[in-house]
Amino acid sequence: MSFILYLIVGGIIGWLAGLIMGRDIPGGIIGNIIAGIVGAWLGGAIFGNWGPHIAGMAIIPALIGAIILVFVLSFILRIARKA
Repeated sequence: MSFILYLIVGGIIGWLAGLIMGRDIPGGIIGNIIAGIVGAWLGGAIFGNWGPHIAGMAIIPALIGAIILVFVLSFILRIARKA
């Protein structure tokens, strides 16, 4: 049950990061889940595990990490489209 909650929280974090950045994450729901989970890992590695935790994720660093990931990913995809 905790794995399903982890995926749901990851999806919500990825979706929120996409909304905040105003960019769509490629891959739809799966892309949101991946962005949220990778963003949680990235945010935890950079900012630590502070703030409220849900399903083992520190929400604030995870959201910041997902925003960074969406920014970098959209930048790379924009460059790839121009080339």
